[in-house]
Amino acid sequence: MESWDAGTVRVRMRRMAAGDPARERFGADTHRYELAPALPEAEIKAFEEAHGVDLPAEYRSFVVQVGNGPAGPGHGLMPLTVPRIEAGAGWAADDEWEDDRLPGRLAEPFRLTEPLPGRIGAPADGLTGGTLMLAEEGCGIYIRLILNGPRAGEVWQIDPDWGGFVPVSPGFRAWYTEWLERL
Repeated sequence: MESWDAGTVRVRMRRMAAGDPARERFGADTHRYELAPALPEAEIKAFEEAHGVDLPAEYRSFVVQVGNGPAGPGHGLMPLTVPRIEAGAGWAADDEWEDDRLPGRLAEPFRLTEPLPGRIGAPADGLTGGTLMLAEEGCGIYIRLILNGPRAGEVWQIDPDWGGFVPVSPGFRAWYTEWLERL
């Protein structure tokens, strides 16, 4: 299993929060530089079995060792499962998050083998089967983790109006670590 140093990630979160007390950085007002507790292995295994998927190792290990969101890129890392956080803590399930968890949706084959740049011009939900939403960037732009096929484990951005559906990182670790180091 991939390994994360949860202590190092949490120290970085505290430093980021201290450097942005008014939460002015993009997304900070939503994720608040806070990490929900990590999920027990049994809960992740139950999720995988219920959805017929094997989560990519880099992401799976993060959720087991570090936390179930929300501190992360964009408006924050979406939780794998419904988080056990206080009401009003900045995160709520939305339609996109719930759609990912419809029976069979995550196990669908990911249809793209190559990036699809530019305006998509078709309903984006037809392209997102076999992917898990990681974060929302705003304005209908989402970051998604590819779960199956030749692109499994890659992180892609879907911007149906302007940017298409394109890779942004070779994997979850690189994507999340870049955010930690950028701020």
